[in-house]
Amino acid sequence: MAKMIHSMIRVLDEARSVDFYGRAFGLEVADRIVFPTFTLIYLSNAETGFELELTVNQGRVEPYPLGEGYGHLAVSVEELGDEHARFSSLGLNPGKITELNRDGKLFGLFFFVTDPDGYKIEVVQRHGRFQ
Repeated sequence: MAKMIHSMIRVLDEARSVDFYGRAFGLEVADRIVFPTFTLIYLSNAETGFELELTVNQGRVEPYPLGEGYGHLAVSVEELGDEHARFSSLGLNPGKITELNRDGKLFGLFFFVTDPDGYKIEVVQRHGRFQ
C-alpha cells in the first residue's frame, strides 16, 4: 500500500515561510537539502510523520501564481477555539470559525489561514473523520 509522506509547495522566501509554519503549526525544519538551482526544506512535528516540503527556486523574485488547481492543506487540532485565538494573537489573521453540518449533525468545525505565499491552510477541529 502507498503511504502519504509529504506535500510540496513552492515558496518565495525560505525564512518567512519557515517562520510562518513554525509559529502557526509548530513545524520545524527536519531536513534542508541544497541543490545547484533550488533548495528543499522538509518541515514536520511530533504529531505526524507527514511532512511539508517547501521548494525555494534560486533567483526567483516574483510570487508564484496559485492557479485554479490548488485547494488547500489541512491540519487537525484538539481545540479549535484556542488555536484561533493563538493565531489571532500571533497576527496570523485567521478567517472566521465555520461550522459545517450534514444531516443535522456536525461534520466539521474549521477556519482557514493564508501563508505568506497565498496558500490556504484549513485548521479543523478533531472530530469524526478529521482526527
